[in-house]
Amino acid sequence: MISYKPGLHILAEFTTTETKLLTNSESCKVLFDQLIDELGLSKVGEVYHNFENGGFTAVVCLTESHLSIHTWPEFNLATFDVFLSNFKHENNDKVKNIYAETLRFFKAEEKNKTEISR
Repeated sequence: MISYKPGLHILAEFTTTETKLLTNSESCKVLFDQLIDELGLSKVGEVYHNFENGGFTAVVCLTESHLSIHTWPEFNLATFDVFLSNFKHENNDKVKNIYAETLRFFKAEEKNKTEISR
């Protein structure tokens, strides 16, 4: 029997004092598109939704799996989720890179993070 490790899944919550970055999805979309392109991932769909009173939610579906974010600027808070399958390539380092770059972009402080090796 062949052993298969599906991949790394990071679930996290972070805070930032850069509240403006949490209010509208436009700059986050630019970041996610840049990371997807730089890491050679394949986007198959995306939804970005800006809430009327601030904050946004975004989900990007990839052939490798997904990444998502939901923000609450009134609490300087965001939740983040990224999983990439290792089906054709070992992608664990890409998952870690996406997470690190997301924290850097939002000038964020990690509140909690769970790494699941699937």
